[in-house]
This record gives sequence, C-alpha cells and structure tokens, in this order.
Amino acid sequence: MSSESGANAEDLFAEASKAADALYTIRDTYFPINPDDKTSKLVAESNLALQMLDEIPPEKRKTPAQRANYEYLRGKVLDVLPEYKKQAEDHLSKAVKLNPSLAGAWLSLGNCIWKKGDLASAKNCLTLGLSKGPNKGILCQLSMLERRMAQDSENQEKIVDDSIKHAKEAVALDVKDGNSWYNLGNACLTSFFVTGAWDHGKLLQSLKAYQHAEKDERMKTSPDLYYNCAIVNKYLENYERALSGFEAAALRDPGLNAMEEVEKIIRLLDKIESLLRGQTKFKRLASLASSLSSVNLNASYRRETVDHLSEGLNKAVAVVGGVLFFVKHENVAPFYYLLCDSSQLCYVVSVYGVQSEAIKEGDQVTLLEPSYHYVDFLWKEKAYKFRSVRVDFLEQVLVNGKMLLPQHSVQTSIYAQNKT
Repeated sequence: MSSESGANAEDLFAEASKAADALYTIRDTYFPINPDDKTSKLVAESNLALQMLDEIPPEKRKTPAQRANYEYLRGKVLDVLPEYKKQAEDHLSKAVKLNPSLAGAWLSLGNCIWKKGDLASAKNCLTLGLSKGPNKGILCQLSMLERRMAQDSENQEKIVDDSIKHAKEAVALDVKDGNSWYNLGNACLTSFFVTGAWDHGKLLQSLKAYQHAEKDERMKTSPDLYYNCAIVNKYLENYERALSGFEAAALRDPGLNAMEEVEKIIRLLDKIESLLRGQTKFKRLASLASSLSSVNLNASYRRETVDHLSEGLNKAVAVVGGVLFFVKHENVAPFYYLLCDSSQLCYVVSVYGVQSEAIKEGDQVTLLEPSYHYVDFLWKEKAYKFRSVRVDFLEQVLVNGKMLLPQHSVQTSIYAQNKT
C-alpha cells in the first residue's frame, strides 16, 4: 500500500470517529416535534458512519489496538438508538477484550448491557472499566445506573448515596464539565424523592449543581437540565423560576411534558388565589381566628402572627393558625392548606414529610420555626401575591395542641418521575 493510501485510511478512521461522536450529539440535542424524525436521522447517519468503517482496509486493523478501536466504533454507532442490539454488544465486548484500557468501550458496553435489562452485569462492566483508571464518563454512567437500580431496591437510600458519591467523583475529575455537574444535580434530586420529599437541603444541593452545569455552553441545549432544574424550583416554591424553566425545556424538546407542568402550577396558583380572594366570605373565619388565642405554647417559642414573620427560617418562633381548607392539587407532595391566624390574615401552608390525614379542615395548627416566603410575581400579565409558610418536619407541627404521631410521617419514598 502506498503512503498516500495509508494516509487516506487514517483519515477514514478519524472521520468515522467524528461521525460516531456526531451521532451522539444528534441524540442529545436534536428534539423535533415528531420523534420519528429523530429516529430516521439517527438511522441514516449511523448507516453513513458504518460505511466509513467498512472503507477502512483490513491492513489498518491488524494490531490489537487498531482492531479494538474498530470494534469499539462499530459498537458505539450501533448502540446509538434506545433499543438494545446484540450486534452492538458483541462488537463492544470484542473491543474491551482486545484493549482493556479503552475507557470509551467499557462505557458503551455498560450502557448497551443496561438496555438489555441486566443491570447487575451493566454495573460490573462499568466497575471493571473504572478499575483501569478514573474516568468521568464511566462514573456518570455508573451514577445514573445506580439511580435506576434504586427504583427496584428495598435499600434505595444507600444506593442513591452511592450514586451521589460517584457523581461527586466525576465532578472532581473535571470541575468545568457541565454533564458531570448535571448528573450530580440529578443524584441529589433523586435523593430528595427517595427520602420522602422533605429534605430541602438536598434540593439546594441539586440546584447548586445545576447552576454549575449551566456554566458549560454545551449544556445550554439540554432540555432535561432546564426541566429538572424547574422541578427543583417547584419544590423550593420558586414558582416563577419553575414556570420559566419548564417553558425553556419545552422550547428545546416539545416531546417533554414540560408545558403540562406549567399548567399544573398555574392551576394550583389560581386555586390558591381564588380561595384567598374569597376569604371575606368564609363563615368560619372569625370564629376560627378567635379560638386561636386559647392555644398554649411552649415558653421557648415566641408567638407571632404571619405578617410579622421574616423571610426564610424563623427560629424560636411559632405561628398558630386555623385550617380553613385543604387545597387539592395534582402533585403527590407537598400538601397545601389555607390557614388564618388570630388577626384573620389568611396564608398558605405547604407541608412536607407528613401524611395528608394528619391535618384536617377546622384543626388548630401550631407551626414551629416556620420557613416564610412572600410570593409576589407576574406571569402572563397575571399577578400572584400571597403569604406562604413551609414546614418540612413532623416535629414542626402541632395539631390541636398535640404532637403528631410517628405514623403520620411519610414512610414510603416518593420517587422522581423525571429524567434523573
């Protein structure tokens, strides 16, 4: 073979590698209105990439490293679609046998086996890949896999903790990699859900990771980043940020249910606003408010009405309210109630980590160390303004002067229905 033909062969290898990478860019950034258009594009582009690989002459696939690279690229191209392909697994298995140090092949093989449904083998594969040396891509994939494994496990919290650990290790390898930060945000968000959807510390960790991810220009096209960040803001009750985040996700991928989430939030806010607007018509308001002065408090807490609360956590403070309404809405958590205080001011209370039957309409509720937020924003020319109090723990709530019982705590996990 002439040197010119040799150079052409090397060029073909490089072009095939670029074509394989481009396939995954299409997979991660191309979201047409019709999902079939994406599939068609991936099939067409993968066929072209396979043709490039076919054009690499056999003499350029003689050494184990060359053959491993060839098998890896072929398997990677075949594995780009969501469905499992045995042919892809066969090529990738050959690649790691020929060159056990080929990290990309271990990553692709683990992903391929995951698609087959053999999660334990997929984890073993990724762990084997890591044993050859640290790799952020493998660590992220392992973290994702562990979150999937947690869904079917009785030991969800431990497995999700492992997912967070591996996500942090990936970030440590490259603090500028947006995908690693995004994966860490997902791990923390999943932890929030599997522990009962009450630990707002996990939400804040998740939000911080997503904010780091947004600094990476490559992540600006990710609809899932905007979607999951909006989920976090929804549970932090940053309603305006949640709404704009879901809208941004919908613009990037119309196939997501992001606009449905927007509509759910608007329906909740409209219901709250409607109830508050009708507060002067509540027949129970005056009698319920007047009964609150008889509620005794522990001397270590200072009694306040809702209009004297400070933004954020109010330590050593207690607010006593009467439950006017349980606000029905479409999400699993939190539970929303409309309360009035002794001055007949009405406000919204969102309760996490407590079962719905623990608090009923007409109850006298004492909120200890409440977290206060005044909601005030404009959305689509409609203003939303109301006082909001959030309680996160069973111990923060007294109902009719009594502590809630342990059985009123949320015992089962509320697993995220997001792409985490």
